[in-house]
Amino acid sequence: MKAIQAGRAGGPEVLELVDLPRPTPRAGEALVRLAAAGVNYIDVYIRSGLYPRELPYVPGQEGAGTVVEVGPGVHEVAVGDVVAWANLPGSYAEYALLSADRLVPVPDGLDAETAAATLLQGMTAHYLCHDTYPVREGDTVVVHAAAGGVGMLLTQLVRLRGGTVIGTASTEAKAEAARAAGADEVVDYRPGALLDAVRRHTGALGAAAVFDGIGGPTFDESLASLRPRGVLAVYGQSGGPVPPFDLQRLNAAGSLYVTRPNLGHHIQDRAELLRRGTAVLRLVRDGRLHVRIGRRLPLSDAAAAHTALEARTTIAKTVLVCSPANP
Repeated sequence: MKAIQAGRAGGPEVLELVDLPRPTPRAGEALVRLAAAGVNYIDVYIRSGLYPRELPYVPGQEGAGTVVEVGPGVHEVAVGDVVAWANLPGSYAEYALLSADRLVPVPDGLDAETAAATLLQGMTAHYLCHDTYPVREGDTVVVHAAAGGVGMLLTQLVRLRGGTVIGTASTEAKAEAARAAGADEVVDYRPGALLDAVRRHTGALGAAAVFDGIGGPTFDESLASLRPRGVLAVYGQSGGPVPPFDLQRLNAAGSLYVTRPNLGHHIQDRAELLRRGTAVLRLVRDGRLHVRIGRRLPLSDAAAAHTALEARTTIAKTVLVCSPANP
């Protein structure tokens, strides 16, 4: 089978297309023929060495496709099922060997490529606005990078819960995409622009929550945008890590909350995985949550996908089309 492999940590150039043996499932495993793999910023963290991995490895944490073989003792899925997954390694390939109990059935009426573009970022957006800060009717929240994969889904989910969204974006094209996803206002990253927008929308009270996947560059203004007892959820650090800070700042600014949540802690068992994953996929199938695939690239162009992601030239989701030529 064809697969992307990284033999060392580094830039996008370490991602190489190679031939690997097609694996055979063991007990509890399923072999899936991929339709597509989702490209996510966590793939960059792992490739760069920020999140160390044993080398060599096949990147990719998200995908969808058809089960073609199962190992002994598998009862969660069967051959022929269309499934999706997130937070499982090895998705930049024509076939992936996966733990069967971490696969989410794709509902009838939803294609596998869309499912591959949805699950990781969709479940991230879901836990952020349902669990990290449960958005309530009338809340005003900030969504940084509102034209990104998580940002566009999160904006829609917040709106479904009755919230108002102030988004941030770096270009007018991205701002337009964020507004199309439902953001009530979109501002750029000029100092003070976000604070001005939050004051206008809240009567100077402040935002109920800020959902921030950028990290260091936006941290100070995110804190300053919150109302008393507001929540800052730093769920990523595409712009760099948040430097150490004095906890007394949280007290002085109104008993604020800061958290660094992770998807893995919100899909810890199969019941929670199925509840969250199925909810997101059904919203997409039913047309209540819209997934925008900004770029479709062949598997061989994985390095180009990473280059564009790191350069912040992507809008919405990028997927790698992985279907083997001779299944």
